[in-house]
Amino acid sequence: QVQLVESGGGLVQPGGSLRLSCAASGSIFTLYVSGWYRQAPGKQRELVATIAPGGTTNYADSVKGRFTISRDNAKNTLYLQMNSLKVEDTAVYYCNVWRDVLRNYWGQGTQVTVSS
Repeated sequence: QVQLVESGGGLVQPGGSLRLSCAASGSIFTLYVSGWYRQAPGKQRELVATIAPGGTTNYADSVKGRFTISRDNAKNTLYLQMNSLKVEDTAVYYCNVWRDVLRNYWGQGTQVTVSS
């Protein structure tokens, strides 16, 4: 069983920055596809960004050029650097790691609120 613990959420003004972290319980990021998802009130959960075991990254169009996903394998930690935040980025952000149908794990989520 993989444990994922997110941190770094909070309240920020439009145009500001936040960095989310996701600490994993073991050395998994080189074996699993890792990613960040978000869910705004009344909306479905959506993909924000992913990073493959080999390092290939993928971003939702809405965050390209503003968000950066990265990882530190030595620290077993996944990051999401979020710059130029917009009100519409407000959501609960979830960390996810996926290897197959049986090995698909989620963190508990961290709230990001962008408001003036």
